[in-house]
Amino acid sequence: MNDFTPTVFVIDDDQALCQSLRWLLESVGLQVETYNSGTSFLEKYDAERRGCLLIDIRMPGMSGLELQEQLISRHNLIPIIFITGHGDVPMAVRAMKAGAVDFITKPFNDQLLLELIQKAIAQDLNRPDIHQQRQYAERMGQLTTRELEIMKLVVNGKLNKVIAHELGISIKTVELHRAHVMQKMQVKSLAELVKIHSLLERTPHLLQTVGDAAG
Repeated sequence: MNDFTPTVFVIDDDQALCQSLRWLLESVGLQVETYNSGTSFLEKYDAERRGCLLIDIRMPGMSGLELQEQLISRHNLIPIIFITGHGDVPMAVRAMKAGAVDFITKPFNDQLLLELIQKAIAQDLNRPDIHQQRQYAERMGQLTTRELEIMKLVVNGKLNKVIAHELGISIKTVELHRAHVMQKMQVKSLAELVKIHSLLERTPHLLQTVGDAAG
C-alpha cells in the first residue's frame, strides 16, 4: 500500500464507528485512513491522492457540509459519500446537489456501503488530476458571457438553429461563438466539451467564480 493506492478517508468524530469502518473496509482489501475532524483531515490531505471520502454530515467544529465546501473552494473533486442520521436527509440532498456522489443513513447496510465506495473509487480513478482541473477552470474563465451561454446550450444538445432562435441571433453568429468556445477550451469534439463541462458543473463555487470573471 502507498500513496498511489486508492484510499477511503473516513472522517467522523465517533472513534468507535471509525474503528468499525476500518475493520469492514480492510476486510475487503481497501486502504483506509481515519480522521476525527475535517480540520485534521485537511491538514494532512494531499489533493493528488485518489479514493473517496466517507464523512459524517454532523460533527463538532467543521461539519461535513463545511468540509465539502472547503474542498470545492480548492477545486478538489474527490468523491464524497455522507453518513447521515434519518433527520439529516435534507442536508444530505443539499450535499448531493453540491456534488456528493451519495449518502447512506445510520444504521447502514455493510454491503450497500461497500458497493457505494467501490463506485466512488472507480469514479475517482477516472477524474483528471488537480492540475488538469485547474487548467479546465482557467480555460473556462477565458470565455465571454455569451460564449458561456452558448456552451451551456451546446452541451445540453441544442442545435445551432435552435440556439440562434432562443438567443435572437443568426446561425452564423452561433457558429462563430461555438468555434471560439472549442478553441478556448482546447477541445476537438463535442464529447470532450461535454465531459469537461460536466466535471466543472460539479463544483458550483468554481463555476460562480468563473461566471463572475467572465462578466
